[in-house]
Amino acid sequence: MTGYGESKGVSFALLEETPLGPVAVWATRHGVRRIGFVDQEFVDRHKDDDSLDAAVLPAVRQLEEYFAGNRKRFEITIDLSGATPFQRRIYQRLQRIPSGRVVSYGDLADELGEPGAARAVGQAVGANPLPIIVPCHRVVRSDGRLGGYSGGLQRKVTLLSLEGVEAEGPHAGSRVHPEVLRLPL
Repeated sequence: MTGYGESKGVSFALLEETPLGPVAVWATRHGVRRIGFVDQEFVDRHKDDDSLDAAVLPAVRQLEEYFAGNRKRFEITIDLSGATPFQRRIYQRLQRIPSGRVVSYGDLADELGEPGAARAVGQAVGANPLPIIVPCHRVVRSDGRLGGYSGGLQRKVTLLSLEGVEAEGPHAGSRVHPEVLRLPL
């Protein structure tokens, strides 16, 4: 961790060295609001910020534990106030997928009573403002291939690898092993 800051009621922390590159965490008084993969320019602008806000501290600690291999599940308050009700249902369900397992978009849709809505589930997953903590990287295509990831497929492969799931490569058509876990969990 290299810096913290606060602006207009939103606090942020910067984790400069992670297996995914620099990661920023933003929080409101209601909980963690966003996690983003940031570039070097962002790091250079914010690495000297030294104020600390308690709203981001639990997320930072738990992310550090996750990257060190010492955490499988996050236990922090999240702020999904910007999400639609449908997205909230998806994000809440994603949080229950165990580390080291993958599920398909279609199975998520079916389980949530929305059969045939795999594409809508995929759009909600792609809009996830809290990657890693809301583990959208654990969702793959029904044929066991990676599909997409808002942070880039190399990051998805890295996250899955940290959890013991191997992928044939960082390409949308790469298969994952172990195979897709059928729901319900």
